Amino acid sequence: MADYDFTQDLNETKAKFDMIAKAVDMDSLADSIKELEVEASAPGLWDDQENAQRVTSKLSAAQSQLKRLKDAEQRLDDVETLYSLGAEEADADSMNEAVSNLASLKDDLSDMEIQTLMDGEYDQRAAVVTIRSGAGGVDAADWAQMLLRMYLRWAERHGYKTKVMDTSYAEEAGIKSATFQVDEPYAYGRLSVEGGTHRLVRISPFDNQGRRQTSFAAVEVLPLVAATDHIDIPDSDIRVDTFQAHGPGGQGVNTTYSAVRITHLPTGLVVSMQDERSQIQNRAAAMAVLQSRLLVLKHEEEAKKKKELAGDIKASWGDQMRSYVLHPYQMVKDLRTGYETSDTQGVFDGDIDAFIDAGIRWRHQQRRKAQAEAEGNAD
Repeated sequence: MADYDFTQDLNETKAKFDMIAKAVDMDSLADSIKELEVEASAPGLWDDQENAQRVTSKLSAAQSQLKRLKDAEQRLDDVETLYSLGAEEADADSMNEAVSNLASLKDDLSDMEIQTLMDGEYDQRAAVVTIRSGAGGVDAADWAQMLLRMYLRWAERHGYKTKVMDTSYAEEAGIKSATFQVDEPYAYGRLSVEGGTHRLVRISPFDNQGRRQTSFAAVEVLPLVAATDHIDIPDSDIRVDTFQAHGPGGQGVNTTYSAVRITHLPTGLVVSMQDERSQIQNRAAAMAVLQSRLLVLKHEEEAKKKKELAGDIKASWGDQMRSYVLHPYQMVKDLRTGYETSDTQGVFDGDIDAFIDAGIRWRHQQRRKAQAEAEGNAD
Protein backbone atom coordinates (compact mmCIF):
# COMPACT_ATOMS: atom_id res chain seq x y z
CA MET A 1 0.00 0.00 0.00
CA ALA A 2 3.01 2.28 0.55
CA ASP A 3 3.67 2.28 -3.21
CA TYR A 4 0.05 3.15 -4.02
CA ASP A 5 -0.32 6.43 -5.95
CA PHE A 6 -3.87 7.77 -5.49
CA THR A 7 -3.39 10.59 -7.99
CA GLN A 8 -2.29 8.19 -10.71
CA ASP A 9 -5.16 5.82 -9.93
CA LEU A 10 -7.63 8.73 -10.01
CA ASN A 11 -6.30 10.03 -13.33
CA GLU A 12 -6.51 6.58 -14.91
CA THR A 13 -10.10 6.25 -13.66
CA LYS A 14 -10.96 9.68 -15.07
CA ALA A 15 -9.47 8.65 -18.42
CA LYS A 16 -11.62 5.51 -18.45
CA PHE A 17 -14.73 7.55 -17.62
CA ASP A 18 -13.94 10.01 -20.42
CA MET A 19 -13.54 7.13 -22.87
CA ILE A 20 -16.89 5.65 -21.83
CA ALA A 21 -18.67 9.02 -21.94
CA LYS A 22 -17.28 9.65 -25.43
CA ALA A 23 -18.31 6.20 -26.66
CA VAL A 24 -21.83 6.58 -25.26
CA ASP A 25 -22.13 10.28 -26.28
CA MET A 26 -24.07 11.60 -23.30
CA ASP A 27 -25.58 14.49 -25.28
CA SER A 28 -26.98 12.14 -27.93
CA LEU A 29 -28.22 9.82 -25.20
CA ALA A 30 -30.05 12.73 -23.54
CA ASP A 31 -31.62 13.66 -26.91
CA SER A 32 -32.76 10.05 -27.40
CA ILE A 33 -34.37 10.09 -23.96
CA LYS A 34 -36.35 13.22 -24.87
CA GLU A 35 -37.57 11.58 -28.08
CA LEU A 36 -38.56 8.40 -26.25
CA GLU A 37 -40.35 10.43 -23.57
CA VAL A 38 -42.45 12.04 -26.30
CA GLU A 39 -43.30 8.58 -27.69
CA ALA A 40 -44.06 7.25 -24.22
CA SER A 41 -46.48 10.11 -23.50
CA ALA A 42 -48.47 9.61 -26.72
CA PRO A 43 -52.19 9.06 -25.92
CA GLY A 44 -52.58 5.88 -27.96
CA LEU A 45 -49.28 4.29 -26.94
CA TRP A 46 -50.81 1.25 -25.25
CA ASP A 47 -53.12 0.51 -28.16
CA ASP A 48 -50.13 -1.45 -29.45
CA GLN A 49 -48.84 -3.20 -26.32
CA GLU A 50 -45.80 -4.71 -28.03
CA ASN A 51 -44.63 -1.32 -29.29
CA ALA A 52 -45.46 0.30 -25.94
CA GLN A 53 -43.30 -2.23 -24.10
CA ARG A 54 -40.48 -1.64 -26.58
CA VAL A 55 -40.63 2.14 -26.11
CA THR A 56 -40.89 2.04 -22.32
CA SER A 57 -38.13 -0.56 -22.08
CA LYS A 58 -35.77 1.49 -24.26
CA LEU A 59 -36.62 4.63 -22.30
CA SER A 60 -35.97 2.96 -18.97
CA ALA A 61 -32.65 1.53 -20.18
CA ALA A 62 -31.50 4.89 -21.60
CA GLN A 63 -32.49 6.78 -18.45
CA SER A 64 -30.68 4.23 -16.29
CA GLN A 65 -27.54 4.45 -18.44
CA LEU A 66 -27.45 8.26 -18.34
CA LYS A 67 -28.06 8.28 -14.59
CA ARG A 68 -25.20 5.83 -14.02
CA LEU A 69 -22.85 8.00 -16.05
CA LYS A 70 -23.84 11.21 -14.27
CA ASP A 71 -23.59 9.48 -10.88
CA ALA A 72 -20.11 8.19 -11.80
CA GLU A 73 -19.04 11.70 -12.83
CA GLN A 74 -20.23 13.09 -9.48
CA ARG A 75 -18.55 10.27 -7.55
CA LEU A 76 -15.24 11.06 -9.26
CA ASP A 77 -15.47 14.65 -8.02
CA ASP A 78 -16.50 13.53 -4.52
CA VAL A 79 -13.64 11.04 -4.24
CA GLU A 80 -11.07 13.61 -5.32
CA THR A 81 -12.41 16.18 -2.85
CA LEU A 82 -12.54 13.66 0.00
CA TYR A 83 -8.94 12.56 -0.55
CA SER A 84 -7.66 16.14 -0.85
CA LEU A 85 -9.35 17.20 2.39
CA GLY A 86 -8.06 14.09 4.13
CA ALA A 87 -4.52 14.79 2.95
CA GLU A 88 -4.68 18.42 4.09
CA GLU A 89 -5.91 17.45 7.54
CA ALA A 90 -3.83 14.27 7.81
CA ASP A 91 -7.10 12.37 8.22
CA ALA A 92 -6.20 8.74 7.40
CA ASP A 93 -9.81 7.56 7.71
CA SER A 94 -10.99 10.00 5.02
CA MET A 95 -8.11 9.08 2.74
CA ASN A 96 -8.82 5.34 3.16
CA GLU A 97 -12.53 5.94 2.49
CA ALA A 98 -11.62 7.79 -0.72
CA VAL A 99 -9.41 4.91 -1.84
CA SER A 100 -12.19 2.42 -1.10
CA ASN A 101 -14.79 4.52 -2.95
CA LEU A 102 -12.49 4.85 -5.94
CA ALA A 103 -12.05 1.08 -6.10
CA SER A 104 -15.83 0.63 -6.07
CA LEU A 105 -16.22 3.25 -8.79
CA LYS A 106 -13.64 1.49 -10.97
CA ASP A 107 -15.67 -1.74 -10.75
CA ASP A 108 -18.81 0.13 -11.85
CA LEU A 109 -16.96 1.77 -14.74
CA SER A 110 -15.66 -1.62 -15.90
CA ASP A 111 -19.26 -2.81 -16.06
CA MET A 112 -20.29 0.31 -18.00
CA GLU A 113 -17.34 -0.17 -20.35
CA ILE A 114 -18.66 -3.60 -21.31
CA GLN A 115 -21.84 -2.02 -22.67
CA THR A 116 -19.83 0.33 -24.89
CA LEU A 117 -18.20 -2.76 -26.44
CA MET A 118 -21.58 -4.17 -27.49
CA ASP A 119 -21.66 -2.25 -30.76
CA GLY A 120 -22.84 -4.97 -33.13
CA GLU A 121 -25.81 -4.43 -35.43
CA TYR A 122 -28.21 -6.37 -33.20
CA ASP A 123 -26.48 -6.14 -29.80
CA GLN A 124 -29.15 -3.87 -28.32
CA ARG A 125 -31.89 -6.43 -28.97
CA ALA A 126 -33.62 -8.82 -26.64
CA ALA A 127 -32.42 -12.42 -27.10
CA VAL A 128 -33.91 -15.77 -28.05
CA VAL A 129 -31.80 -18.67 -26.76
CA THR A 130 -32.11 -22.31 -27.83
CA ILE A 131 -30.26 -25.12 -26.04
CA ARG A 132 -29.98 -28.57 -27.64
CA SER A 133 -28.51 -31.74 -26.22
CA GLY A 134 -25.69 -33.23 -28.29
CA ALA A 135 -23.47 -36.29 -28.07
CA GLY A 136 -23.58 -38.12 -24.75
CA GLY A 137 -26.98 -39.78 -24.53
CA VAL A 138 -28.94 -39.24 -21.35
CA ASP A 139 -26.05 -37.31 -19.82
CA ALA A 140 -26.23 -34.82 -22.67
CA ALA A 141 -29.96 -34.37 -22.14
CA ASP A 142 -29.35 -33.76 -18.44
CA TRP A 143 -26.51 -31.37 -19.32
CA ALA A 144 -28.81 -29.37 -21.61
CA GLN A 145 -31.25 -28.97 -18.73
CA MET A 146 -28.42 -27.86 -16.42
CA LEU A 147 -27.47 -25.17 -18.95
CA LEU A 148 -31.09 -24.03 -19.19
CA ARG A 149 -31.20 -23.63 -15.42
CA MET A 150 -27.85 -21.80 -15.44
CA TYR A 151 -29.01 -19.18 -17.92
CA LEU A 152 -32.39 -18.70 -16.28
CA ARG A 153 -30.66 -18.24 -12.92
CA TRP A 154 -28.29 -15.73 -14.53
CA ALA A 155 -31.26 -13.72 -15.81
CA GLU A 156 -32.97 -13.97 -12.42
CA ARG A 157 -29.86 -12.58 -10.69
CA HIS A 158 -30.12 -9.46 -12.88
CA GLY A 159 -33.88 -9.12 -12.68
CA TYR A 160 -34.28 -9.76 -16.41
CA LYS A 161 -37.67 -10.90 -17.67
CA THR A 162 -37.56 -14.37 -19.22
CA LYS A 163 -40.10 -16.57 -20.95
CA VAL A 164 -39.64 -20.25 -21.79
CA MET A 165 -41.17 -20.65 -25.24
CA ASP A 166 -40.63 -24.33 -25.97
CA THR A 167 -39.32 -27.39 -24.13
CA SER A 168 -38.82 -30.86 -25.59
CA TYR A 169 -38.20 -33.35 -22.80
CA ALA A 170 -36.01 -36.42 -23.15
CA GLU A 171 -37.45 -39.81 -22.25
CA GLU A 172 -35.22 -40.75 -19.28
CA ALA A 173 -34.04 -37.40 -17.92
CA GLY A 174 -33.26 -33.86 -19.01
CA ILE A 175 -34.31 -32.18 -22.23
CA LYS A 176 -33.74 -32.64 -25.93
CA SER A 177 -34.06 -28.89 -26.45
CA ALA A 178 -35.49 -25.71 -24.98
CA THR A 179 -36.03 -22.18 -26.27
CA PHE A 180 -36.44 -19.13 -24.06
CA GLN A 181 -36.55 -15.38 -24.49
CA VAL A 182 -34.69 -12.77 -22.42
CA ASP A 183 -36.62 -9.52 -22.75
CA GLU A 184 -33.99 -6.96 -21.80
CA PRO A 185 -32.05 -4.35 -23.82
CA TYR A 186 -28.60 -5.67 -24.79
CA ALA A 187 -29.57 -9.23 -23.84
CA TYR A 188 -28.44 -10.38 -27.29
CA GLY A 189 -25.19 -8.43 -27.04
CA ARG A 190 -24.38 -10.19 -23.78
CA LEU A 191 -25.67 -13.69 -24.46
CA SER A 192 -24.47 -13.94 -28.06
CA VAL A 193 -20.97 -14.67 -26.75
CA GLU A 194 -22.44 -17.81 -25.15
CA GLY A 195 -23.29 -19.33 -28.53
CA GLY A 196 -21.43 -22.53 -29.35
CA THR A 197 -20.78 -26.00 -27.99
CA HIS A 198 -20.53 -26.48 -24.22
CA ARG A 199 -18.71 -29.58 -22.94
CA LEU A 200 -19.29 -31.28 -19.57
CA VAL A 201 -16.96 -33.86 -18.00
CA ARG A 202 -18.20 -35.64 -14.86
CA ILE A 203 -18.92 -38.95 -13.20
CA SER A 204 -22.21 -39.89 -14.78
CA PRO A 205 -25.12 -40.08 -12.31
CA PHE A 206 -26.82 -42.39 -14.83
CA ASP A 207 -23.99 -44.95 -15.01
CA ASN A 208 -24.27 -47.63 -12.31
CA GLN A 209 -20.53 -48.31 -12.71
CA GLY A 210 -19.66 -44.70 -11.86
CA ARG A 211 -17.66 -44.05 -15.01
CA ARG A 212 -16.60 -40.65 -16.26
CA GLN A 213 -18.75 -39.29 -19.07
CA THR A 214 -18.18 -36.45 -21.54
CA SER A 215 -21.32 -34.86 -22.94
CA PHE A 216 -22.10 -31.91 -25.17
CA ALA A 217 -24.84 -29.35 -25.64
CA ALA A 218 -25.22 -26.60 -28.23
CA VAL A 219 -26.33 -23.06 -27.39
CA GLU A 220 -27.81 -20.89 -30.13
CA VAL A 221 -28.47 -17.19 -29.45
CA LEU A 222 -30.58 -15.04 -31.77
CA PRO A 223 -31.62 -11.38 -31.68
CA LEU A 224 -35.36 -10.89 -31.30
CA VAL A 225 -36.82 -9.61 -34.55
CA ALA A 226 -38.28 -6.11 -34.65
CA ALA A 227 -41.10 -4.78 -36.79
CA THR A 228 -38.54 -2.83 -38.83
CA ASP A 229 -36.60 -5.94 -39.87
CA HIS A 230 -38.95 -6.74 -42.77
CA ILE A 231 -38.25 -10.46 -42.97
CA ASP A 232 -40.87 -11.51 -45.49
CA ILE A 233 -41.88 -15.17 -45.31
CA PRO A 234 -44.45 -16.15 -47.96
CA ASP A 235 -46.97 -18.77 -46.88
CA SER A 236 -45.79 -20.93 -49.78
CA ASP A 237 -42.32 -21.11 -48.16
CA ILE A 238 -43.51 -22.73 -44.93
CA ARG A 239 -45.19 -25.94 -43.81
CA VAL A 240 -47.12 -25.79 -40.54
CA ASP A 241 -47.77 -28.98 -38.54
CA THR A 242 -49.72 -29.17 -35.29
CA PHE A 243 -49.44 -31.74 -32.52
CA GLN A 244 -50.25 -32.27 -28.87
CA ALA A 245 -47.88 -30.65 -26.39
CA HIS A 246 -46.25 -32.94 -23.84
CA GLY A 247 -44.51 -32.43 -20.52
CA PRO A 248 -41.94 -34.52 -18.60
CA GLY A 249 -42.44 -38.26 -18.83
CA GLY A 250 -44.95 -37.93 -21.64
CA GLN A 251 -47.64 -36.38 -19.43
CA GLY A 252 -50.05 -34.45 -21.64
CA VAL A 253 -50.07 -30.71 -21.07
CA ASN A 254 -53.42 -30.52 -22.82
CA THR A 255 -55.58 -32.63 -25.08
CA THR A 256 -55.74 -30.22 -28.02
CA TYR A 257 -53.33 -29.89 -30.91
CA SER A 258 -51.96 -26.56 -29.71
CA ALA A 259 -48.24 -27.23 -30.34
CA VAL A 260 -46.91 -25.94 -33.65
CA ARG A 261 -43.98 -26.95 -35.84
CA ILE A 262 -43.04 -24.66 -38.72
CA THR A 263 -40.66 -25.81 -41.46
CA HIS A 264 -39.09 -23.19 -43.71
CA LEU A 265 -38.90 -25.07 -46.99
CA PRO A 266 -36.18 -23.06 -48.80
CA THR A 267 -33.67 -23.41 -45.94
CA GLY A 268 -34.91 -26.48 -44.08
CA LEU A 269 -35.06 -24.53 -40.79
CA VAL A 270 -37.51 -26.06 -38.30
CA VAL A 271 -39.03 -24.27 -35.29
CA SER A 272 -41.35 -25.87 -32.73
CA MET A 273 -43.36 -24.14 -30.00
CA GLN A 274 -45.60 -25.75 -27.41
CA ASP A 275 -45.48 -23.76 -24.17
CA GLU A 276 -48.24 -21.27 -25.01
CA ARG A 277 -51.86 -22.15 -24.31
CA SER A 278 -53.24 -21.78 -27.82
CA GLN A 279 -52.22 -22.81 -31.30
CA ILE A 280 -52.40 -19.17 -32.44
CA GLN A 281 -49.95 -18.06 -29.71
CA ASN A 282 -47.56 -20.93 -30.46
CA ARG A 283 -47.66 -20.17 -34.18
CA ALA A 284 -46.89 -16.48 -33.54
CA ALA A 285 -43.98 -17.41 -31.23
CA ALA A 286 -42.62 -19.93 -33.75
CA MET A 287 -42.82 -17.39 -36.57
CA ALA A 288 -40.93 -14.84 -34.46
CA VAL A 289 -38.09 -17.31 -33.82
CA LEU A 290 -38.05 -18.36 -37.48
CA GLN A 291 -37.77 -14.70 -38.50
CA SER A 292 -34.88 -14.27 -36.05
CA ARG A 293 -33.04 -17.24 -37.55
CA LEU A 294 -33.61 -15.99 -41.08
CA LEU A 295 -32.40 -12.54 -40.01
CA VAL A 296 -29.17 -14.03 -38.63
CA LEU A 297 -28.80 -16.20 -41.75
CA LYS A 298 -29.13 -13.10 -43.93
CA HIS A 299 -26.58 -11.28 -41.77
CA GLU A 300 -24.15 -14.22 -41.97
CA GLU A 301 -24.45 -14.34 -45.76
CA GLU A 302 -23.71 -10.62 -45.96
CA ALA A 303 -20.74 -11.04 -43.60
CA LYS A 304 -19.47 -13.95 -45.71
CA LYS A 305 -19.53 -11.78 -48.83
CA LYS A 306 -17.62 -9.03 -47.00
CA LYS A 307 -15.12 -11.61 -45.76
CA GLU A 308 -14.54 -12.89 -49.30
CA LEU A 309 -13.87 -9.35 -50.46
CA ALA A 310 -11.55 -8.65 -47.52
CA GLY A 311 -9.62 -11.92 -47.76
CA ASP A 312 -9.21 -14.75 -45.24
CA ILE A 313 -9.79 -13.46 -41.71
CA LYS A 314 -9.07 -16.17 -39.15
CA ALA A 315 -11.20 -16.03 -36.01
CA SER A 316 -12.57 -19.07 -34.21
CA TRP A 317 -16.04 -18.48 -32.84
CA GLY A 318 -18.56 -21.12 -31.91
CA ASP A 319 -17.83 -24.84 -31.96
CA GLN A 320 -16.48 -26.08 -28.61
CA MET A 321 -16.07 -22.86 -26.67
CA ARG A 322 -16.20 -23.83 -23.01
CA SER A 323 -15.41 -26.86 -20.85
CA TYR A 324 -17.05 -27.63 -17.50
CA VAL A 325 -15.04 -30.26 -15.62
CA LEU A 326 -16.35 -31.84 -12.41
CA HIS A 327 -13.99 -34.84 -12.32
CA PRO A 328 -11.12 -35.43 -11.61
CA TYR A 329 -10.94 -31.73 -10.65
CA GLN A 330 -13.36 -28.77 -10.53
CA MET A 331 -12.89 -26.22 -13.28
CA VAL A 332 -14.86 -24.20 -15.82
CA LYS A 333 -12.67 -22.77 -18.60
CA ASP A 334 -13.51 -20.71 -21.66
CA LEU A 335 -11.37 -21.95 -24.52
CA ARG A 336 -11.45 -18.64 -26.43
CA THR A 337 -10.68 -16.12 -23.71
CA GLY A 338 -8.75 -18.37 -21.33
CA TYR A 339 -10.90 -17.20 -18.39
CA GLU A 340 -11.45 -19.94 -15.82
CA THR A 341 -12.78 -20.54 -12.32
CA SER A 342 -12.89 -23.45 -9.88
CA ASP A 343 -16.27 -22.30 -8.50
CA THR A 344 -18.28 -24.70 -10.63
CA GLN A 345 -21.34 -24.56 -8.37
CA GLY A 346 -21.43 -20.79 -8.61
CA VAL A 347 -21.33 -21.03 -12.39
CA PHE A 348 -24.19 -23.55 -12.47
CA ASP A 349 -26.14 -21.18 -10.20
CA GLY A 350 -25.86 -18.44 -12.82
CA ASP A 351 -22.69 -16.63 -11.77
CA ILE A 352 -21.37 -16.32 -15.33
CA ASP A 353 -20.90 -12.55 -15.73
CA ALA A 354 -17.11 -12.84 -15.69
CA PHE A 355 -17.28 -15.33 -18.59
CA ILE A 356 -19.70 -13.11 -20.51
CA ASP A 357 -17.61 -9.97 -19.94
CA ALA A 358 -14.43 -11.74 -21.01
CA GLY A 359 -16.25 -13.01 -24.10
CA ILE A 360 -17.47 -9.52 -25.01
CA ARG A 361 -13.94 -8.11 -24.69
CA TRP A 362 -12.58 -11.00 -26.77
CA ARG A 363 -15.21 -10.49 -29.46
CA HIS A 364 -14.52 -6.75 -29.58
CA GLN A 365 -10.82 -7.47 -30.10
CA GLN A 366 -11.64 -9.94 -32.89
CA ARG A 367 -13.87 -7.37 -34.60
CA ARG A 368 -11.15 -4.72 -34.40
CA LYS A 369 -8.57 -7.17 -35.70
CA ALA A 370 -10.83 -8.22 -38.58
CA GLN A 371 -11.53 -4.58 -39.42
CA ALA A 372 -7.83 -3.71 -39.39
CA GLU A 373 -7.01 -6.70 -41.63
CA ALA A 374 -9.85 -5.79 -44.00
CA GLU A 375 -8.62 -2.21 -44.25
CA GLY A 376 -5.07 -3.49 -44.80
CA ASN A 377 -6.20 -5.75 -47.62
CA ALA A 378 -8.22 -2.92 -49.17
CA ASP A 379 -5.07 -0.79 -49.31
